[in-house]
Amino acid sequence: MLSKSILYTGLILAFFQAPAEAQTAEKPYVSVVWSADLGNGRYKNPVLYADYSDPDAIRVGDYFYMTASSFHCTPGLPILRSKDLINWSIVGHALQQQYPVGHYAIPQHGNGCWAPCIRYHNSTFYIFWGDPDFGIYMVKTKNPAGAWTPPVLVMEGKGLIDPSPFWDTDGRAWLVHGWAGSRAGVNGLLTVHRMSTDGTQLLDEGRHVFDGHDAHPTVEGPKLYKRNGYYYIFAPAGGVATGWQLVLRSKNIYGPYAEKIVLEQGKSDVNGPHQGAWVETRSGESWFLHFQDKDAYGRILHVQPMQWKNDWPVIGIDRDGNGIGEPVSEYRKPVTGATVCTPAENDEFESTSPGLQWQWQANPSVTWSAMLPGTGYLRLFALPQPGNNLWMTPQLLLQKFPAPDFTATTQVEWNVDSTNRDGKRAGLIVMGNDYACLGISTDSNGYKVSLVICKKAAEGTAEEIVAVQRIAGNTVLLRVQISSPGALCQFSMSTDGVTYNPVGAPFQARPDTWVGAKVGLFCSRNTGKRGGYADFDWFRITR
Repeated sequence: MLSKSILYTGLILAFFQAPAEAQTAEKPYVSVVWSADLGNGRYKNPVLYADYSDPDAIRVGDYFYMTASSFHCTPGLPILRSKDLINWSIVGHALQQQYPVGHYAIPQHGNGCWAPCIRYHNSTFYIFWGDPDFGIYMVKTKNPAGAWTPPVLVMEGKGLIDPSPFWDTDGRAWLVHGWAGSRAGVNGLLTVHRMSTDGTQLLDEGRHVFDGHDAHPTVEGPKLYKRNGYYYIFAPAGGVATGWQLVLRSKNIYGPYAEKIVLEQGKSDVNGPHQGAWVETRSGESWFLHFQDKDAYGRILHVQPMQWKNDWPVIGIDRDGNGIGEPVSEYRKPVTGATVCTPAENDEFESTSPGLQWQWQANPSVTWSAMLPGTGYLRLFALPQPGNNLWMTPQLLLQKFPAPDFTATTQVEWNVDSTNRDGKRAGLIVMGNDYACLGISTDSNGYKVSLVICKKAAEGTAEEIVAVQRIAGNTVLLRVQISSPGALCQFSMSTDGVTYNPVGAPFQARPDTWVGAKVGLFCSRNTGKRGGYADFDWFRITR
């Protein structure tokens, strides 16, 4: 394998970063492709140009904690931490395996963890989420960056989604949730239940408190709060890419609820601004986190100023005086003095496990990979891919797109028995319902690098080899450059770390089911013959 020191010569202008564990202990990670902190007391939106869908957040002491939908990807329920709502780092995951464990041993695209809600009660952190096929789950912990309890199935049922717990001042506990029409046969309804104070079970069948079918179709994602004697339900409506933020209020938790739209696209370029979290700083200022759907880039995170007028929130800036806010593109930071940081992207694979930015396509197996002490690489084994494409392959190691424009590069050494080489490959992938991968393999003529494209992978479409380049040895650097608009992906390769040769024409990235496209690593075989592995020396995101 080419040494890292030699390869740095060809990447001298690239940004180098220590592994994730060292970043936390020594120096915060700062992306070279996207940082929202403008360095002058102001920030730009989106705060994270990455797929943190259905964000929810709280403040505990000096820190804000955020989680987001993780769907079928594992580990799930990412935990991000910030001191100012602008500079975020990944500190852990609340869910190391999806439950039921056996069900999620294979990819379940678009299923799994939907719209989680994070809360802090009695010195304990809670996360509730809905799995549309199984019901409402809960995990808890005293340390959000550490281990969380195994999930408790709070309420079993089909179509139960988007739960939000609430502990009232009188000691009673409640939970509001929405419905997935694909499973329950209805949507647009919000339902309130009594809940045990320990959050482990619902105590009744619930009462519907709002029906959005007439004016607010697809109302969902409710978040329950209380202020000045009013119960508030913040709920997005109108659909992921085209909707608005609705707020309901009542003196009685069961209603009737008055309604008001508090955030809309207006004349901004931020489509569908909704679904998120109301948080307050230590000084009492209100802010709102929400997403924007950006197709292949996923649902990216925005932060908006928020004011209260006549006990109604106005989110963003009311530019046209209609009482409804619009998103801001730039604003003063909620809190000053925080250290600039961003979620991790690079990985030198010098620890004992991949960095916190990585996720598998299903519950992982210990047989998929190895990071042996002292080796400095990630080893992926050539395991079977079900079917004729990678859609149902669980052992893909992927991370979110971090910016509209970026370059991902990795170095891979391919090891396979020359008598048992057919159908095996490893390399770099951009994964979605359409995907492309640049991989190294061998045949009777030696080593080669092939660009493979698959359109409509979920429908079982076969892959197509669109370009092949021969190489002399078993070590190669693989690269993909993603550019906006449209998330166009140009793959290239190098054998010296200096000159990169394009492979094939640009590929158009597409999202997965409810998830943006991802970039990462793969190693697989489409034959029954065991053996073969790939050693990935590092993975880096640069401009």
